[in-house]
Amino acid sequence: MVTSLSLAVGSLWNRRFVAALTVLAIALSVFLVIGVERLRVSAKESFANSASGIDLIVASRGNPVQVLMATVFGVGSTGPGIDWDSYEMVEALPQVAWAVPIAMGDNHRGYPVVGTTPEYFEHFRHSNGRPLAFTSGHSFSEEDGAVIGAEIATRFGYEIGTTVVNAHGAGEVAFDLHDEAPFVVRGILMPTGTAVDRMVFVSLEGFDQLHAEKTKSVDPFAQETSANADPVEDATDSVEADHHDHAHEPDKINAIYVGLADRGAVLSIQRAISEYAAEPLSAVLPAMALIELWSITGAAERAIVLMASAVALAGIVAMVVMLSASLEVRRREFAILRSVGATPLRIFSLIVLEAGLVTVAGLLLGLVLLGALTAILEPVLLSRFGLQVDASASLLREGWLLLAILMAGLAASFVPAIRVYRMTLADGLSFRL
Repeated sequence: MVTSLSLAVGSLWNRRFVAALTVLAIALSVFLVIGVERLRVSAKESFANSASGIDLIVASRGNPVQVLMATVFGVGSTGPGIDWDSYEMVEALPQVAWAVPIAMGDNHRGYPVVGTTPEYFEHFRHSNGRPLAFTSGHSFSEEDGAVIGAEIATRFGYEIGTTVVNAHGAGEVAFDLHDEAPFVVRGILMPTGTAVDRMVFVSLEGFDQLHAEKTKSVDPFAQETSANADPVEDATDSVEADHHDHAHEPDKINAIYVGLADRGAVLSIQRAISEYAAEPLSAVLPAMALIELWSITGAAERAIVLMASAVALAGIVAMVVMLSASLEVRRREFAILRSVGATPLRIFSLIVLEAGLVTVAGLLLGLVLLGALTAILEPVLLSRFGLQVDASASLLREGWLLLAILMAGLAASFVPAIRVYRMTLADGLSFRL
């Protein structure tokens, strides 16, 4: 075996330029195949982790995927919103362990702003049940309090006590800057690798009163009504406001995160909410919505995987072409090997060994390139897209892919190897002039 290995290495070294190009082609194919697989799996895991602790999402009746994307990932909207009475109905259901209101519609420098209560940070779970943790500070208890995700803190250099100004509108669109009512950062969350890293959380009361003040300031009829208001009614409203200081009740919210005491009752709760007579509601199962999302994106995903596989196949074909193209030039080499006692089977195995060395070198180089690029781009993927590429978690899956590429390379080498086998049997010591 040592002699065959040295012969194979020496032969490849004599054709090192072509061999190096072939190794590079295989390396690029490995880089693309494994890279696409890592990104695909990381994206799915990130999406699943973002909603792993939520049993139901209640929102206005609509498409489950739209509700999931808007409430969990801050992409799109949930529609007109739902009444606070609906929240109280959901919270009062006996099977509901906790319910957290969600208000949306603002952004901070392109990042979604979520109005909620401190209970959000107690009940929300990610990455297989892990609770949210704070790098510094704590949850907000003040009306003007805010908690920011790790990406926002890193990107803008925010610290505890920093003032943040939000704007009305989703994404990069800002229709109205709320600079008259800024929020103060009270806590910074630890990185989660989910959409939470890219969100600003503010108190529900502050979020609601800010929009109520905006609506009132642009409504002349509201001002007239306020000027002619009955002082007795004003006094009553004042007492009621004082009474509800500890639990602010906005008119509208966008969604409700629900956790159940018994997950076996999820279907009955879902049916009860969908049959609620006072308002049309949807009770979305995050896991089912994710499955629907994957079915929508499945065609594009399969197309990307197919393209990556085609590149890998091209690398294998390049190796076969290299070995086949050199056969005529190497006829004298094979004849000399026959003269010193090498059998046709030994020469056959030599070609297969050369293909194996080229394939293994391509695999190793591809992994090195992928590892280097992952180390460089991982902070960007985490900060821009919330994707955390965990190579260690996918070693078994990638191992099967690498083994498949190696087996494909060895199998493909049989084409030139069989030609050599037949050539050496027919030619013996003769060679063409």
